[in-house]
Amino acid sequence: MQIQIRTDHNIEGHQDLADWLSSVVEDALSRVSDRITSIDIHLSNQNNEQQDGNDSLRCMMEARLEGRQPIAVTNQADTLDRAVEGAADKLTHLIDHTLGKLKHQASHRTDPPLS
Repeated sequence: MQIQIRTDHNIEGHQDLADWLSSVVEDALSRVSDRITSIDIHLSNQNNEQQDGNDSLRCMMEARLEGRQPIAVTNQADTLDRAVEGAADKLTHLIDHTLGKLKHQASHRTDPPLS
């Protein structure tokens, strides 16, 4: 699973941030990581300031699942930690739901047998 990280000009992107983000995402998605080809993470501060607060920090995560269209979630919070962890939780739930639907559909297919 490849992880791509992008920040706006209000958030300083550095190696410690990248390492922490990768760790959060890998931990959250460890059960389904074999089905994910890549994750794009976009961090932004809606206040255009170098400070936390007022749910101004936004984390958008987009996952690309094998053979599927990308799926994305967004979370806003007062701190970067909360924004990222909330987005990771939402993405985990969405991927579980998506894979569950696929499994359910596959188990209920009524295709005629191949000759």
